[in-house]
Amino acid sequence: MIIRKTILFLFSMILAQTIIAQGDASIKASVNKNKILLGEPLVLTIESYFPSGSKIQFEQIDTIAHFEFLDKPVIDSSSENGDIKVIGKYTITSFDSGHWVIPSFTLAKGVKTDTIPIDVVFSDFNPEQDYHDIKDIIEVKTKKEGIPWWIYATAVAFLLLTVIFLARRKKKPVVIAKEKIVVNPYEEAMQQLTDLQKENPDTKTYYAELTNIFRLYIFRKKGILSLQKTTDDLILQVKDVVNDKGKFDKLSQALRLSDFVKFAKYIPEEGDKQTSYSDILNSIKLIEGSGT
Repeated sequence: MIIRKTILFLFSMILAQTIIAQGDASIKASVNKNKILLGEPLVLTIESYFPSGSKIQFEQIDTIAHFEFLDKPVIDSSSENGDIKVIGKYTITSFDSGHWVIPSFTLAKGVKTDTIPIDVVFSDFNPEQDYHDIKDIIEVKTKKEGIPWWIYATAVAFLLLTVIFLARRKKKPVVIAKEKIVVNPYEEAMQQLTDLQKENPDTKTYYAELTNIFRLYIFRKKGILSLQKTTDDLILQVKDVVNDKGKFDKLSQALRLSDFVKFAKYIPEEGDKQTSYSDILNSIKLIEGSGT
């Protein structure tokens, strides 16, 4: 009897720990409407919460059956009571009419969103509206009469005005459209870094902009999309791109320091800002010079 009670007690403790572990993380999906017209934009919002420092990572959403992505996702992350909050907004649409279901998205074992039903329809049709039959073409009988005098007078006046207008009109200069200059990723990053140094915003904004400049450059140059990735994921992705170990270590330190400043875990000194700036700048130059 004692052994049986002991086994039941241990089993209940394990079950309780499992429920608590799953309760630490949560994920929720929502849409701004459940019925859209064919091709009408639909905003899908996914909110996920998980403990800071956990290995939980929400996988990137790139395909949904019967739906197409209209724009890049807008990802925002913040810290609340020691937890990480990540909100992703996806603008999608569908060109397949019918009743479709956005599937559930999994954050961790046993932690996933509910499915969302979406109706995709053509323009609304009101079956209660009265039906109007097509009428036959009615022949209009015309009277054969002479052309009124005022039509001749109007035509002559219009002709005179046209001649006067053409005589007085000056030749307008031809406007040559300026060719739109496309800035390459490297030049864009260098200009943004220079502007950041000139503006010198508050410390939190400075580090956030510094990291965003690097993320945008590495996306345009190498196609590495890291907007919804953690800093550790980004560091792993660029490890093979930054082939100088010393500069890679400095880049990793600068990116992690930006996270510490963002979540108010560290207050950097002025020298730290310049060091982080130089490390990001040198890493971009190294990647650009590698030609890979």
